[in-house]
Amino acid sequence: MDAILALEDGSVFKGKAFGAGGQQWGEVVFNTGMTGYQEVLTDPSYCGQIVVMTYPLIGNYGVNREDFEAKRSYVRGFVVREECDRPSNWRVSHTIGEFLSREGVIGISGIDTRALTRILRNHGTMRGILDTTGADPTELVEKARCSPQLTGQELVPAVATREAFTVPGDGHRVVLIDFGAKMNIARCLNQRGCEVVVVPPDTTAGDILALNPAGIMLSNGPGDPVDVPYAIQAVRELIGKKPIFGICLGHQVMGLALGGKTYKLKFGHRGANHPVKDLVTGRVYITSQNHGFAVDADSLQGLDVSVSHVNLNDGTVEGLRHNCLPVYTVQYHPEASPGPRDSEYLFDEFMTIMSGEVK
Repeated sequence: MDAILALEDGSVFKGKAFGAGGQQWGEVVFNTGMTGYQEVLTDPSYCGQIVVMTYPLIGNYGVNREDFEAKRSYVRGFVVREECDRPSNWRVSHTIGEFLSREGVIGISGIDTRALTRILRNHGTMRGILDTTGADPTELVEKARCSPQLTGQELVPAVATREAFTVPGDGHRVVLIDFGAKMNIARCLNQRGCEVVVVPPDTTAGDILALNPAGIMLSNGPGDPVDVPYAIQAVRELIGKKPIFGICLGHQVMGLALGGKTYKLKFGHRGANHPVKDLVTGRVYITSQNHGFAVDADSLQGLDVSVSHVNLNDGTVEGLRHNCLPVYTVQYHPEASPGPRDSEYLFDEFMTIMSGEVK
C-alpha cells in the first residue's frame, strides 16, 4: 500500500505504508536515536506528533513486552527510511509493523528521511498529514496547513492517569504528578525503595500534601507547558512545602511556577546523545531528551533560582535549582529509556534530599 507524508510548507514524500492505514495529522518532529524506537513509540510526551527516525533501519530488534514506557502508543504517525519486518531478538513479541497496526498508528517507509530532517532543521517543526487512502497530495498539503497547532491542545489529560494509584515500597513516599509520565520514572524511584503514589495532573496542592509525602516528583508530558495552568498553580503552592524534583515538562512547569517564561524551540531536542554541562561541577553528561519547549534563561533574572545545567549544542536551559529551597529540575530524562544512564544519579540525590541530609 502506498503512503504519503505532506507538510504544510508544500513538501510531499511518497513511500510505502506499514502498520495501520487511514489518515492522521500531527506536528512532524525528528528523533536522532540509533536505538530505542519502542520507548519512543510508547513515550506519552510524543502525543500529537508524527515522529521521524533519522537512523535508517528501524525495527531490527522488534518489539517486546518489557520495554514499554506506557500501556499504549500515543504518537500520531511514524516515519522511517527502512522498516525491518524480520527482527532478531530473543525477547521479540511483535514486528514494528504488527505493533503499529495493533496500536492504530500509521507508518511510512521508503522515504528520504535525511532530506526530511534537513527541512525540519532549516525551517522548524511543522504540521503534516500521513495518508494511505490515495488522497490528492495538494489537498493533503492544504489540510496540513489548516490542522491545529500543538499549543492549545488538551494533550496532558489525554495521556495522564485519571485516578491515583500506588506502586508499593517500604521507603520514602513520593507523590508523582502525572503529566504523561514514563513508566521508568516510577521504576527508578521504586528501585530505591520508594512508595510511589501517582496522581492526576489536576490534583490540588492540598490533596498532595494530605498524602504526607517525603518528596514530590513532576513528570514529563506532551505539549506546551502553558496549557496546564492548574498544574502551574498547584506547583507554585507546593514550593517550600516538600522537596520537589521535576523532569522535562515538570521542569518547564516549575520554571513557570517560579515566575519564569517558556518558549518553543525551532525543532526541539529529541534523541539519546545530547551533551549537557553541569555548571556546578563542570562535568558533561550525555542525555536522553524529548521536548519542544524550553525555559527562557533571561526570564529568570531577579528570581531566587539558578540555572544548573545547559545544553552544549545550543546553550538552552537544561536544569534549575532554587537558591534556598530543596527544589531542582532537569529538562532531560535521567530515567533514560531510551538513552544513556549517565544522569540516574539525580534520583540518588533526591533520596538524600528527602532523607534530610541535604537541604
